[in-house]
Amino acid sequence: MKKATQLIHAGRGKEWTGSAVNPPVVRASTIVFDTMAELKHATAHRGDRVPYYGRRGTATHFALQDAICDLEGSAGCALYPCGAAAINAALLSFLKQGDHLLMVDTAYEPTRAICDKLLAGLGIETTYYDPLIGAGISALIKANTKVIFLESPGSLTMELQDIPAISAVAKAHHIVLMLDNTWGTPVLLDAYGLGVDVCIQSATKYIVGHSDAMLGIATANEKYWPQLREYSYLMGYCASADDAYLASRGLRTLKVRLAQHQTNAFTIAKWLQQRPEVETVRHPALPENPGHQIFQRDFHGSNGLFSFVLKQGDAKAVAAFIEGMQHFKMGFSWGGYESLIIPNFSIQKLRTASPWPYSGPLIRLHIGLEDTEDLIADLAAAFERFHQAL
Repeated sequence: MKKATQLIHAGRGKEWTGSAVNPPVVRASTIVFDTMAELKHATAHRGDRVPYYGRRGTATHFALQDAICDLEGSAGCALYPCGAAAINAALLSFLKQGDHLLMVDTAYEPTRAICDKLLAGLGIETTYYDPLIGAGISALIKANTKVIFLESPGSLTMELQDIPAISAVAKAHHIVLMLDNTWGTPVLLDAYGLGVDVCIQSATKYIVGHSDAMLGIATANEKYWPQLREYSYLMGYCASADDAYLASRGLRTLKVRLAQHQTNAFTIAKWLQQRPEVETVRHPALPENPGHQIFQRDFHGSNGLFSFVLKQGDAKAVAAFIEGMQHFKMGFSWGGYESLIIPNFSIQKLRTASPWPYSGPLIRLHIGLEDTEDLIADLAAAFERFHQAL
C-alpha cells in the first residue's frame, strides 16, 4: 500500500475496533481472567499484545502499536508518557555503567541533559560528535561504545546526518544505532530502510498533531525489540489510553497535514531569505542547508519546522519582534496545527563538537496550517517592531 492508504488502515484490525471505524478507548489497570488457562496464556504472551495488566496495554494501545509497526516496518513498539521518556528508556535499555555513548552534537536539548546529568551519574560516558561527520564517526568508536544516537535534522539548527554511512559503521562494530525521527515521522523518512535499529519519536508533535496530548514512541527491529520492550516495562513506562487514542486519530490525517505544513513553511522560508535582516535560513529543503544533498536522497519531503538567524539583535529587539505577534504563539513544542515561535541566543552553548558560525540570535518557527499571507504579514510587522527597538 502507498503511505497515504496505509495511514488510513493501519491499526484498525477488527480485533481492536470490533464493528466500529476507530478503536475504542479502553481504560484499565487490572485485567481479570475467568480461568487458569486464560491467566496462563496471558502470562506467557504478556509482551505480545495480549491483555495482561494495564501497564502492558489495552486494545487502544495495541491498535496504535500495530499502526506504528506497519508504518515503520519495525518489529515492536513501546509507548511512553512523552518523547523525553522514550529517549530516556531507549538509552537506558542498552547502556550500563562503564559503557560509552556517541551522541550527535545537535541533539534536542533535553536529550543532552539526559546524557550530561542522568547517564553521567550512572557511570556512562558520552562523546558528542559533529552531525556532518558521516562515516568519519568510526574514529570516535571505543571498545566500550554501545550506542550511536542520531537526530536528523537537528531540531534547532537543521543539519542532516548521513544515516546509511553511520549505520554501516555501527553494524561493523555491533553498536546499536538509534534515531530520534520526530521531525521525519514514518511519512518523511524510512528509518529502518536506512539501517536504524531503534527509532524514537515524540508523538506529542506531528503524530498527535493537535497540541492536546503528550506521548512518546520507541520501536526496534527484531534483534533489539525484546530488550527494548522488557526494559521499558521494568522501568515502569506506560501511556494513557486516551493519549494513545488521540495519536491513532492523528495518524489518519498525518500525510495531508505534513503536506500543508511543508507548503506553508517553504513559502515563508523563501520569503525570509529575501529579508535584509536575515543572515541565513536553516531549512532542510533549501540548497544552502548543511546536508541538503542527504535530505534530497533520504527524505520524502519536509514539514513546518525550521529556523533562521538574524544578522544582529539584542534581547530587547528580539523581544519586540516576538511579543507583538498576532498569529505566531510563543511556546516550546511544535507539530500542532498552530504556528509557533521561539528565540535562542546561545546555540554555541548547546554544542561542544561542532562550531556555530553565526553570532546573531536564532529564531525557530513552526509553521502551522494558517494562511501564509496572514503569517507573512505577522512576520513583516515583527520586523518593523524589531527595527524600532534596535
